[in-house]
Amino acid sequence: MSIGPVRVVGLGPAGLDRVTAAALAVLMDQSAPVVVRTVRHPAAAELAARRRVVACDDLYEQANDFTAVYEGIVDRVLALAAEGPVTYAVPGSPYVGERAVAMLRDRVGTVNIVGGESFLDLVIARSGVDPLERGIQVIDAHGLPFPLLLHLPTVIAQLDTAASLHAVRDSLLGLLPPDTPITRLADLGGADEVVEVIPLEDLRPAHAGLRVSLVVDAPAPGWPGLVQTNSRLRRECPWDREQTHHTLARHLLEEAYETLEAIEALPAAAPAGEPDLPGYVDLEEELGDLLLQVVFHATLADEAGMFGVEEVAEAIRRKLVARHPHVFGDASADTAAHVVANWERLKKDEKGRDSLLDGVPRSLPSLARSHQLQQRAAGAGFDWPAVAGVVAKVREELAEVLAEDADRANEVGDLLFSVVNLARHLAVDPEQALRAAADRFERRFRVVEASGDLAVMSLEEMDAAWERAKREEL
Repeated sequence: MSIGPVRVVGLGPAGLDRVTAAALAVLMDQSAPVVVRTVRHPAAAELAARRRVVACDDLYEQANDFTAVYEGIVDRVLALAAEGPVTYAVPGSPYVGERAVAMLRDRVGTVNIVGGESFLDLVIARSGVDPLERGIQVIDAHGLPFPLLLHLPTVIAQLDTAASLHAVRDSLLGLLPPDTPITRLADLGGADEVVEVIPLEDLRPAHAGLRVSLVVDAPAPGWPGLVQTNSRLRRECPWDREQTHHTLARHLLEEAYETLEAIEALPAAAPAGEPDLPGYVDLEEELGDLLLQVVFHATLADEAGMFGVEEVAEAIRRKLVARHPHVFGDASADTAAHVVANWERLKKDEKGRDSLLDGVPRSLPSLARSHQLQQRAAGAGFDWPAVAGVVAKVREELAEVLAEDADRANEVGDLLFSVVNLARHLAVDPEQALRAAADRFERRFRVVEASGDLAVMSLEEMDAAWERAKREEL
């Protein structure tokens, strides 16, 4: 089937007075029907008053999503193209935000495009942002990126519904102060053009519209803001200037343990179940403190000419991709155990290690190190097939501890190592389990202390207070 020439024309941001002479000549060519994406646009409405057009507004009402709308538009254009030349007219520029144009080019091959003024030209003019000097990013309100980075002046377009504006407002409030000034631009290029500055918290559903955009130009929040703030502190704060990798090391350890404590305070099933709001508030703060340590060390490494924080992020991204071939490649892993086994094998190959046990830090707490060593060995199949064998080993090690000629230090170490193995088989983290046991002991012993003078209390009285503390915890 032959397809007549397909032309695409940009209607610009407002009325026909802003349409180029070349575009207007094509639009008024009576030998070809004109399909308009929507007549709810000033230039399209004016064109419809001058000549017959085929509108596609009905497709927006019938379709379930925008992809179906665009496919319907392309089908409608091509149905007319089967009979001869056809013109497809779009708001603004055919090169900006027009997926149907890209789909037409894929289906037809050659499409004659007559450009038009983009709304972005007017946004730049009205906001005063020079994209070459400061950069600029353009975001579709119907598909906000994750993560949302606001390190450049940001144009958020297609705020055509109250729902889209509400979603954008909520996302921005998660990163910016409520009183952040936001520039709202509506109906640019027309007689009713609006350019106004509104506090972020004051954005309302009534501010949405078919030709509405927002410009966000605020100090960078979130990840880029943290990196920039840390760099400035390193330059200008006396304390930050004095730090080295070694002076910061203890802070990294402290923040890691404080983060662990916040995690342990959450319900065991988290994130499943009802969220623990106070617990998550604490965790958010501790994760921020820990993240600062990562950024700070990367800042110091950058000073040494080694790497920056972006290289750190990219290196771990590449590692995740390489070690998850079952997601990003052709490998298969049906269970979490398969994933762990693949991870350890790939890690060994990447680092050229002689042993699976290489790379387990000796500086780890002993329980955690024992747990990791056992996991590495188990990944290679060196493990008890069932928990019964581990229980028997614990009993054996206990008997050796109690033997008359025992080397107590070695035998107690073997016993503890076996208990760690038992915890692993029972899916219990031994480090966290012991921390929790220590916390319980501390709480209960404080109750014993509060019950009387320990110097004069008998062991039976202290034991009774201890049992009372245990009952009160239930």
